[in-house]
Amino acid sequence: MSTKSREYLFGTQIKMSAERAKEARKEADKLACEAWNYRMLGYKGPAQPSPTIGDAINGGYLYLEVRCLGCDTNQSVALDIIRRSKTTPVHELERYMRCKDCSQVRGYPYKRSKLVALRLTKISVGHPASTWWPGER
Repeated sequence: MSTKSREYLFGTQIKMSAERAKEARKEADKLACEAWNYRMLGYKGPAQPSPTIGDAINGGYLYLEVRCLGCDTNQSVALDIIRRSKTTPVHELERYMRCKDCSQVRGYPYKRSKLVALRLTKISVGHPASTWWPGER
């Protein structure tokens, strides 16, 4: 007499539970990024606490929008090419952001920038920069 193996009995349940947990983590990361975006765009901060880089990427937000306070331009930075640990919170990236145009004009690295929001796409004509509050433009 033989019995069914535990893998046969519970394997499907384990795989389905793991898949549901993965989808739940992705949805939770997306909602955390949306909440941070609403706080940044609605109140202009505070940037802390913020989701981690890994959470933002897992939630589908691949770009960080940054505004230079010197020349008042918005730029998008790809989060997947940043050389930081995926556990680094997004708000810690603010001190490393430098505007290339302002740095060339001044002759030294110009570091005055503000985090605006996490984005799904790069800034382009079809996807303009985010507005901080209604009526800004």
